[in-house]
Amino acid sequence: MAAAQGRLSDGAGGMDESKDTSKDTEDGLRHGGPGPLPFRAAVEALRAARLRPQIEVEPTRPPQRLAPYAYALEAAVVDGDQDLADGRLVLLYDPAGHEAWQGTFRLVTLVRAELEPEMAADPLLPEVCWSWLTGALQARGLTYGEPSGTVTRASSHYFGGLSARPAASQIEIRASWTPREGLGGVPDTAAHLASWCDLLAQVAGLPPAAPGDASVVTLPQRRGPQSR
Repeated sequence: MAAAQGRLSDGAGGMDESKDTSKDTEDGLRHGGPGPLPFRAAVEALRAARLRPQIEVEPTRPPQRLAPYAYALEAAVVDGDQDLADGRLVLLYDPAGHEAWQGTFRLVTLVRAELEPEMAADPLLPEVCWSWLTGALQARGLTYGEPSGTVTRASSHYFGGLSARPAASQIEIRASWTPREGLGGVPDTAAHLASWCDLLAQVAGLPPAAPGDASVVTLPQRRGPQSR
């Protein structure tokens, strides 16, 4: 799976992922033990979530130093042997709470996809991409607070020995938000994961899972599938 890599900010003070993975585990958890009950329940809900079949999800090493407890997933929107988009979702938990989060849980994400240069040049692209995130959460009736993030467009042009390669453009969404805590202080992480997968699907150019979803905003011309 060609999952998104790079540094993740939690949207609260610009804290970045540490490269130290000494405390990471193979199941996507970070900490010396299983963690408090609310965190364990939130992680189990992520693991049990049922998602649309075009999206492959698996646990990955979570970032360090962002919170006492963390769990991470990486995902790719797959068409045959090609990836249309990929991303990473991190669940953070601080039992003492976090002033910037206004809660004890935080979700942090990085999503990216290749675009046609004409689409990348659309002046409305950043606003539309941000609306894909907020619209995906709202479409599932989720409440959240303290949203923060960036939408970045990047273009690559090749010269010299690489001049045969076509120009490439990429969209990258980095965001974080505080999910509302429910019974027992546990947010509905399964629903937030489903919303995040809806975002991935939109970035990849897939139709919405539910027909007639008015929250979907479309843009023309998307680059074809990328080889895995």
